[in-house]
Amino acid sequence: MASLHAYARRTGVGHAIPDNVAFTVTLPHRRSFAPDAAFYVGELRMGFLTGAPRFAVEVRSESDYGPAAERRLARKRADYFAAGTLVVWDVDLLGADAVRGYRAREPEGAIVYRRGDVAEAEPAVPGWSMPVDDLFPDATTSRTAPRAARTRRRAGDRGAPARSRPRRR
Repeated sequence: MASLHAYARRTGVGHAIPDNVAFTVTLPHRRSFAPDAAFYVGELRMGFLTGAPRFAVEVRSESDYGPAAERRLARKRADYFAAGTLVVWDVDLLGADAVRGYRAREPEGAIVYRRGDVAEAEPAVPGWSMPVDDLFPDATTSRTAPRAARTRRRAGDRGAPARSRPRRR
């Protein structure tokens, strides 16, 4: 969150939004979102913010595991994208795939970031990135991890790291 706030201050674009802030949207089955963190380009005001954030971060809780939870999370991501969000991070601090980054232009093709990787939220937050290790309370290697370890992988890819710019289908 601190690096997202620093990005907003440095660029003069958008706002880093913490948890417990809701965004109103107009969808058939949803009227609002309250992500765990977000990047929002719009007018800040008291109460709910109008419209979807460009970038939303959802951190999994105990009830967010298993097949039913995966379906629910996929529907929520679809709602984010339908409302105008460009990138959604699914953060799983208990799993090996710590961050799955989903993009509106390819909603089923997550880019997986693990400890030692540097995650980004293109195109929602151009030029911003953060070490995945910074999501963990014991983040001791985030800025000292070897560059070779900071690679992106497609969901399900357990082999060699993906190219620095994954191919879009």
